[in-house]
Amino acid sequence: MTLTRWAPVALATVLAIVLTAAAPAVGPRGGPLDGFTIGHLPARIGAEASTADFTYEWEGVSFTSRAWEQAKDGGGFQVLLQVLVLRGEELTDLSAVRAFLARYHERDPEAWELEDFDNSGTPGLYGGNEAFWSPDEGVAVEVRDPFGLLGEEELLATARGVGRQNPA
Repeated sequence: MTLTRWAPVALATVLAIVLTAAAPAVGPRGGPLDGFTIGHLPARIGAEASTADFTYEWEGVSFTSRAWEQAKDGGGFQVLLQVLVLRGEELTDLSAVRAFLARYHERDPEAWELEDFDNSGTPGLYGGNEAFWSPDEGVAVEVRDPFGLLGEEELLATARGVGRQNPA
């Protein structure tokens, strides 16, 4: 075969490899969020779920949030999942993050039952419908299943799937 016959085949092969490697692993609803990458989404977060990103501040802590919601039978929407990145001076360690989130979610800190979990070497806490950890001083990440629709296994798999966007 001549070079002109092989050139289109070679070009198509190279493009297929490059485009496949560049495709996000979890689709357009995962991916980057304020310095982190959402690398796992539960199977229940399907094509019918819509996403919305929000930024806001509460008590000197800034939030960047992504929420997945789905239409409910009979009208309205229900949030299936939230991933939040929190940044603020108060968030010095996991204990401080826990205290802050207890206030933010209006929880009794003494009655809030949480268990330890490991997020790629970073200690975290989870319980009920949320998991959170503090990867660096001044930063926290929280994953929430606000209505308990996804279950603990998917909650923790999603939390463990959130990592730094460009780790050094």
